[in-house]
Amino acid sequence: MKKVYKKKDSFLERSFLNTVDSNLIKKIQDLRSNENQIKKFSNYELKIIDKAISDCDDQLLNKKSDFNIKNNSLAEIQTLPENKILDYLFHRYRYEIFPDKKITDNYPPLIQIEPSSVCNYRCVFCFMTDKKFSHKKSSHMGTMSLDLYKEIIDKIEDKVQFVTLASRGEPLVNKNLGQMLSYSKDKFLSLKINTNASLLNETNIHDILSNNVSTVVFSADAADKNLYEKLRVRGKFEKVIKNIKLFKDIKEKHYREQKIITRVSGVKFSKDQKFTDMDNFWREYVDQIAFVDYNPWENSYEKAPNNISEACSDLWRRMFIWWDGKVNPCDVDYKSELLLGNIRNYKINEIWRSEKYELLRFKHLNKNRQQVKPCASCYVT
Repeated sequence: MKKVYKKKDSFLERSFLNTVDSNLIKKIQDLRSNENQIKKFSNYELKIIDKAISDCDDQLLNKKSDFNIKNNSLAEIQTLPENKILDYLFHRYRYEIFPDKKITDNYPPLIQIEPSSVCNYRCVFCFMTDKKFSHKKSSHMGTMSLDLYKEIIDKIEDKVQFVTLASRGEPLVNKNLGQMLSYSKDKFLSLKINTNASLLNETNIHDILSNNVSTVVFSADAADKNLYEKLRVRGKFEKVIKNIKLFKDIKEKHYREQKIITRVSGVKFSKDQKFTDMDNFWREYVDQIAFVDYNPWENSYEKAPNNISEACSDLWRRMFIWWDGKVNPCDVDYKSELLLGNIRNYKINEIWRSEKYELLRFKHLNKNRQQVKPCASCYVT
């Protein structure tokens, strides 16, 4: 049997510039002691913040703890004003630890919104290779309307703080993305966009940089043309480099004070991919470089069941909202056989704690994921 795909620690290799030190922990402790900083939090929130701080103390002492501030979290904290740091700690703890401990409160730690299910690539490791899904006349293909996007943002503002714009398709396909970003500006602690960078241009680069996006992830898996284009089918290596360089140039010229994190992240699919090559090549253009583990999600519905019984952590970590408002528990189920409803008809907490969602969690917790498709053939834990 293939090894399981650990969603929590999917970075196989990474090169991040930041490291955790005692100064940050001391700063967090000082904020916790400041009455003006903590008066906005409930007892429930303060309890989680205190546990996170205690775990951070143990981290510095090299003691085993549930929660650690990793370099990617540290980079995000360093983009925040002081009055947002404890909020971030609360939500980051929920994102990392609740899936481990199978804790569910009223809202998902992260919402993943899909501006577009359409993609201009056909990467070899992606479900876009399933022509029944990705054909242009497929009912699965489309782009989100601005009105629906605004409705979603209104429903999650002040309730969910981690938002990623990406899922089955390429976000920049959506012509309304600039207006979407403008509507989202300064409403979340972390707003991230994943893009293959092929459609970057001056207009959408300014849209990203002027609307305080926290992190932009450029999906690239190699440091040379032949390997890149072998993996990212339909992609043009030179064009991607040119576009990412343009992003950097515009940022340095017009948004030097903008605290945005840029990352090149690739899927480790082939033994030909060398992280040293990735790091040496891409570090000129971005702040972070990473390889994530390959998850065999292409053609999920045709794979034979495996014998994995461990619960999928994503059921406690994130919720997906497709371009047409459909809500799904994961993107391995890219055809929505586990459909939970439509966001137009429900509040976020009504779906997150719905009977159907809880039954799915119950089956996973009781080692019965093999009763559910496509969970039975999925490797994510």
